[in-house]
Amino acid sequence: MTTNTVLSTSEELSTEEAISSPVTVAAGDGIGPEIMEATLGILQAAGAKLQLEEIKIGQSVYERGVTAGIEPSAWDSLRRTHVFLKSPITTPQGGGFKSLNVTVRKTLGLYANVRPCVAYAPFVHTRHPKMDVVIVRENEEDLYAGIEHRQTDEVMQCLKLITRPGCERIIRYVFEYARNNHRSKVTCMTKDNIMKLTDGLFHKVFDEIASEYQDIENEHLIVDIGTARLADTPEHFDVIVLPNLYGDILSDVAAQIAGSVGLAPSANIGDHGAMFEAIHGSAPTIAGQNIANPSGLLLSSVMMLVHIGQPSVAERVHNAWLRNVEDGLHTADMFTEGTSTRRVGTRGFARAVIERLGELPKLLKPVRYAARQSDILTRANTPWERKPPLKKDLVGVDVFMHWREGSPETLGAILKGLGNHSLQLLMITNRGVKVWPDGLPETFCTDHWRCRFMHSQKADIGHRDIIELLDRLEAAGLDFIKAENLCNFDGVPGYALGQGQ
Repeated sequence: MTTNTVLSTSEELSTEEAISSPVTVAAGDGIGPEIMEATLGILQAAGAKLQLEEIKIGQSVYERGVTAGIEPSAWDSLRRTHVFLKSPITTPQGGGFKSLNVTVRKTLGLYANVRPCVAYAPFVHTRHPKMDVVIVRENEEDLYAGIEHRQTDEVMQCLKLITRPGCERIIRYVFEYARNNHRSKVTCMTKDNIMKLTDGLFHKVFDEIASEYQDIENEHLIVDIGTARLADTPEHFDVIVLPNLYGDILSDVAAQIAGSVGLAPSANIGDHGAMFEAIHGSAPTIAGQNIANPSGLLLSSVMMLVHIGQPSVAERVHNAWLRNVEDGLHTADMFTEGTSTRRVGTRGFARAVIERLGELPKLLKPVRYAARQSDILTRANTPWERKPPLKKDLVGVDVFMHWREGSPETLGAILKGLGNHSLQLLMITNRGVKVWPDGLPETFCTDHWRCRFMHSQKADIGHRDIIELLDRLEAAGLDFIKAENLCNFDGVPGYALGQGQ
């Protein structure tokens, strides 16, 4: 691959499409170089006008001691081109290695992960031949904030962060995406029957923004039953929006039940850039054997072409791919006796797609691309307006303890004696279950305790009261891990209520 190579243009290109678009590419690891070569060859034959800049990422970079998997100099290219076409990489497991995907998404602010999951029956096996679902996943926060701590010998913690700006941005984006792509319904999935504050905020913002799009049907489902319905009757869904972790899981489920994770494309979109990648792994065991399917990366590059304003090239590539799927020239992972006509390798598959450029599928629905992805961003990117602050009242504190010296009753007796008129012990929980007062002996307890102190007089307390409480705990030889202030916002508790509250 040559840096600053300009791929050839076609006579069919519009004036806008004739402008060369800079793109950063990374061949990745395992099968990555093979499927990238196949993909770029098809784009060139289709007339894509791209100015390529190659960077190194993945295993070779990790082995040089760069734990992020990407050299600092590579960011210069990404910030210059604002578009990244990336093959899969091999990430070392364990240790201090970071996920490169998460690093790129968060560093460049790629907040929307868009994954179309389409069935290609009868040419690709699926139990759901009418499936055509788009999963849009919030890409930057939730548990993927990556804020984790070991708090005791026995307990690890991961913080789940959901923000109002993050919710508003992804949900407004998904409604604009649905409108722009003539989609009729958006489904939101959360687990706000359990996580009432974090997932509750995502659901609340969804309802608020949905009311602005009266032309699009909307619904909310609890994520567990929603996933079950998706697996059983995906025809019920059109576009689905979810917080980060649920979206990660559900998009793989949706891709697999549509036909294959290996065919699924992915776009990561933000205000300052975009990354396009297949969702499958680097498959090192089959690398270099000319058997890998380039379809996931190729269809991701189709999404890239739409994003950079080359929709007619995107149509040529996608329709040629569909025609090849119909004609049955399939790689080993797609090959089915009686449906496929010939087994081909990675290079043979690419040649077959190139031979069909300019053709339309006969049975599968031809694709048509009109608007740029950036048009969606423009409409979705309403300036964030910070609302006036709510009345915030400090009413207590949860103190988390590392303690293994006896029963909950023993700890309760110690802590109760350390309270005063400002803050008194209300309850103790272990893994979220109340164990004092009136706990049950059957409850299994670890060495990690949440001890809730509240102001019994309902009068004002301040940070000094909490500091003095922590001073008393320290003087008593107790190991507190952290403290979380408990506040009411306009009189509404900003914390999960415990049993009996």
